[in-house]
Amino acid sequence: MPDDVATLGTQRSKLLEEFLSWGDLRPGSITAVIRRCGKPSCHCAKHHDPGHDPQFRLTRRVAGKTVTESFANPTALRKAQQEVAEFHRFQKLSQDLVTLNEKICRLRPVTQERGGWTAAAAVHQEVAREVNQLLGRVFAPFSQRDFGSTLLPPQRPL
Repeated sequence: MPDDVATLGTQRSKLLEEFLSWGDLRPGSITAVIRRCGKPSCHCAKHHDPGHDPQFRLTRRVAGKTVTESFANPTALRKAQQEVAEFHRFQKLSQDLVTLNEKICRLRPVTQERGGWTAAAAVHQEVAREVNQLLGRVFAPFSQRDFGSTLLPPQRPL
């Protein structure tokens, strides 16, 4: 059975209530980077050594630039993971809300307004009237009433 506007409205209300239950959120991706320290005498400098423990980083875009943040301890990493997961939940809820609203907009009836589309002739007539008014204002200083029979503008005193 196709959804009706009332059912979709109820679903939208429930979805909007979920927006109120957010925790802290922030965008980005958390990645693990295995790195080498660069000291020639360290075990990580050997060819088959896997390197040091992975370093976890949060990467995100800020004002068009990529910003990377490292975590000082596992607690900071877990906190960031929860915030990023909450941001992904926000994105999903936002997309669900948009999809639901699109369905509601398609189902909601169109109300009739007076007039409808304006005919091309009426638009042409309105534009012609406005152009005539504008020309009347522009050329008013050149009218015969102000300067007698000449069409020259008045001269400024020297």
